Amino acid sequence: MKNNKILYMFLALVVLSTSCKDSFLEEKKDYTGFNEQVFQEPALAQGYVDYVYGLFLPANNGTPNVQSQSASDNGTYNSLWTQTTDELAGETDWNREWPQISYVNNNALKYFAQRLPNSVANNTWTRMKEINIFIQEIDKHGIAEDVRNKLKGQMYFWRAWQYFEMVRLYGGVPLVLVPQDPILASGPANEVQRSSTSECIAQITKDLDMAISLLPGKWTGADLGRITSGAAAALKGRVLLTWASPLFNRNDDRTRWEQAYQANLAAKTLLENNGFGLFKEGGTANGVAWGAMFVRDNSSESVFNFGFNSLTTGNTQKNNGWEQATRSREINGAGSISPTKQIVDAFPMRDGKPITASSAAFPYTEGKFYKNRDPRFYKTFVYNGATWSYNGNTNFRQWTYVWKRTGATTYNATTETKGANASGIYLCKANNPAANNSIGNFSNSTTDYMEIRFAEVILNLAESAIGVDKLNEGFDGIKSIRERAGILPGTDLSYGLGTGLSRDQLFAAALNERKIEFAYENKRFWDLRRWMLFEAGPTTARLGFTPLNGTRRTGFYIGVKTPAGADYVGNNDPLIKPSTGNAPLIDRDATTYPAGVTNADQYLDYLYDNYFKVSVRDDLDRTNPATWKFTWYPQYYFFGINQNVLTASPYLQQTTGWDSMNGAGTFDPLK
Repeated sequence: MKNNKILYMFLALVVLSTSCKDSFLEEKKDYTGFNEQVFQEPALAQGYVDYVYGLFLPANNGTPNVQSQSASDNGTYNSLWTQTTDELAGETDWNREWPQISYVNNNALKYFAQRLPNSVANNTWTRMKEINIFIQEIDKHGIAEDVRNKLKGQMYFWRAWQYFEMVRLYGGVPLVLVPQDPILASGPANEVQRSSTSECIAQITKDLDMAISLLPGKWTGADLGRITSGAAAALKGRVLLTWASPLFNRNDDRTRWEQAYQANLAAKTLLENNGFGLFKEGGTANGVAWGAMFVRDNSSESVFNFGFNSLTTGNTQKNNGWEQATRSREINGAGSISPTKQIVDAFPMRDGKPITASSAAFPYTEGKFYKNRDPRFYKTFVYNGATWSYNGNTNFRQWTYVWKRTGATTYNATTETKGANASGIYLCKANNPAANNSIGNFSNSTTDYMEIRFAEVILNLAESAIGVDKLNEGFDGIKSIRERAGILPGTDLSYGLGTGLSRDQLFAAALNERKIEFAYENKRFWDLRRWMLFEAGPTTARLGFTPLNGTRRTGFYIGVKTPAGADYVGNNDPLIKPSTGNAPLIDRDATTYPAGVTNADQYLDYLYDNYFKVSVRDDLDRTNPATWKFTWYPQYYFFGINQNVLTASPYLQQTTGWDSMNGAGTFDPLK
């Protein structure tokens, strides 16, 4: 069912616009007007809406799981925000040292975008103009009310989406609600000042209320995958939760938490009334349902998704690049996504207890870190020796061990002959066990990306409930996520959370649950920011969190050792049996097992006990200089406006904490 994906709906415009006297796309090259016929014919109006969808969505072979559009000024998705967290390593403009924080540097985020140009460009203000033209014109030209209301509802959603992306980065921004004329280089019409953050939040929620009132609760047929009233309600809940969070709500104003609570409760109710809910098909044991939902089209979990198709040529080619990026080179993947030990360690044990406080029933040992873990662990990571199914080999085992060649003092040999990933462990989250590596090396994946899952609505509601002191309700929300994941309830029925938790302890539990449930779903950066958890401060103290500032992201070495415990040294893979003779140490693929071992999984445990040594790999982040540490500046909680914008629009107020050509910034994003 790949004919209904919103990711390429906008391409219908290319076909539909041929019936216009003047092609819609040709008209955009002028960019000073619009063709009224677009707003007179339903098919063309739909094509316009679909074109706007396309401005926000990933390109062919995109990986929105770790990429965001809001880290660039030109609509290009990249992974910089994920690399500015504990999920992925790498140096970015927002985790390295700077001589100074200044609007002339790249750490003054460029997503604010330049002034409206005279030509087509995919940036914030040209996207906004497309939306504003539609909202202004659609009611004037005779399209039936029920048709245009659904179209308008989608555009109100996208305007709210765009403004929220900006507000959570900068605070208040100019509220431009009518189309601007790019010919007017200056003057009041185009010199719109920054509105207060509270005014922007009010406008975003107003637009989302309009979307909720105009959109259906569920689409059918070829429209499956479009924005629904429930998606708009869920986004409203996300917006107001952000507004209630410490980033904006420094005094813990309970009225904001109440607004967030009511919005998320309404979203949950609306979605449930339209058939949405936590995906549980196939059962929750061993994380079966949790893993399966990522490869199920239009499931009950999918509130708002980005769709992909399987076409290999032509303008409608929109394949999901995640499958190829995550799969290892040994099976013709790219092996380019390397999860960190920090996120691996965040996953609790089978009974929900953290690895630092594991129980006697499910003990944690670093030497066999993969044992007895949260069922989501096995649907998220592929560790050395784990089975990683794909079309053609359902029993494929991924090996990532290393050893020392003769004369070496460090690990310099690997069993991954085609090239290893950086961290010694792989991601399998949202991988399809039926993915085919013989056609395009996994590149023809059709797997959707769920931008808003029902689980987020549940956790947004839980966090909001905690905010208004409905502690039991918040606790139950977190437990419901753990129950669906397959974590054992325990004798106290707390799913490893414990009982009698305070408000701050429950806030911490909610954020930890998001860290696990939404790992590598492009959520972590926003959670760290809205709770101001990058550096030591009031919220890290309240919640008992270790800040990311001053740390290094690390990975794993799975080194080979001899039975005596010494590092194995040799030029041949110590665990592979050659065509003649024996493996240097032991055959990893043996079918005749030592005493007490009866199957392949037990044999893997035996190998870890006797032939593998697990240690920390500390070369994911920069090693030159070796003292490189993650460096976060408090100014990043509200970004400054880059000189590219201020030069063209000197009337704009700069954010407090940032300088500008007119001196110190004066715009307070907390108002």
